[in-house]
Amino acid sequence: MSPKAIELSLELNASLGQAWEELADIASHVEWMADALSIEFTSEQHRGLGTSFSCRTRVGPFTTTDNMVVLAWEEHHVISVEHRGLFTGKGTFTLKANGENVSHLSWEEQVNFPWWALGSFGALVARPVFKQIWRGNLRRLKQRIENNHG
Repeated sequence: MSPKAIELSLELNASLGQAWEELADIASHVEWMADALSIEFTSEQHRGLGTSFSCRTRVGPFTTTDNMVVLAWEEHHVISVEHRGLFTGKGTFTLKANGENVSHLSWEEQVNFPWWALGSFGALVARPVFKQIWRGNLRRLKQRIENNHG
């Protein structure tokens, strides 16, 4: 049984283009994602479909390297990655315009835990921790976008 995806969203006081500019800069994700320590690209490209990278991730005392590949890239709208490290799953950012200078950002993330990390039960226990961290990540991204483009 796969764990249910975590879904978060918020409104950004920025145009779709301004929001996309920040979101599409994968290398800068470490600047607003509290759980992302470093990103190293494993593909020559740093944007678009097929981009691959390793992200050193820390949640509490646990650190791992999360290998990711971009599975979907719809300019100004969608970035979707597949997690291929010890923890597998899929994460998707979706942007939609809500007017000329307002954008809606949603983030859906599903993380599958390996058997030795208690599988679905481990994912269920970690869910509130992930949700809190990722909610903070979105708040920092919002602040970054609105401060840079507001």
